[in-house]
Amino acid sequence: MASLDEYADKYPSIRMERRNGILQMIFHTDDGPLQWGGSPHKEFSQVFVDVGSDPENRIVIMTGTGDAFTGPQGTADTTPKRPPKDWDQTYWEGKRILTSLLDIEVPMISAINGPALRHSEIPLLCDIVLASDTAAFQDSGHFMSGLVPGDGMHIVYPLLLGVNRGRYFLLTGQRIEAQEAKELGLVNEVMPQSELLPRAWELAEQMAKNSDIVLRYTRVAMNLVIKRQIHDLLGYGLALEGLGSADTMLNQG
Repeated sequence: MASLDEYADKYPSIRMERRNGILQMIFHTDDGPLQWGGSPHKEFSQVFVDVGSDPENRIVIMTGTGDAFTGPQGTADTTPKRPPKDWDQTYWEGKRILTSLLDIEVPMISAINGPALRHSEIPLLCDIVLASDTAAFQDSGHFMSGLVPGDGMHIVYPLLLGVNRGRYFLLTGQRIEAQEAKELGLVNEVMPQSELLPRAWELAEQMAKNSDIVLRYTRVAMNLVIKRQIHDLLGYGLALEGLGSADTMLNQG
């Protein structure tokens, strides 16, 4: 078991606070929008284990900082180019980011405060997905930048959009703005950014009226199908992504 005082200040990219059993996680880089890289990747492979191991967490809210949820925009120049030995850490962490997220056995709400251009599968795997009217979704870090989208994007987007729409999204670098994302079923509600966190807390407090057992087991029941797909397909996808990374490195060498 974990306790908040043990992990609240453990992760430089994630601020955490809890009130009445509702844990709020705020993603950031130096108090600005979260910028993905090696350090956040490692942190996210561990933080959900701590959160899910703390029995005092009854509901979890995740959000970003400033005018964006995650960045930066991916480019071919920033695409990882690694041999298999170096890719092993990415493979290990990548599996645990999503498996440990889905192992959290309490309801989760994401409040997407702006464009989610990197690892948008994380907030989309929450049980309730809220978005500001400035939010947008794009897989800028994979195929459009020369990398196989195998770290969960190949599972989550076809699952949520439907197979053909999901494949189109990944292969074309399509950018989906907030209102269209709602119409397509990626998000549940769209609102001005100023209303986003108050709405997340309103929903969390409404759900928190249920017992701990009902909260936990509802999350477990609703995520069984998703967990099965992640279990079956994520490791293979990450391995293929690693092969693509090595191929790019060799061709450029």
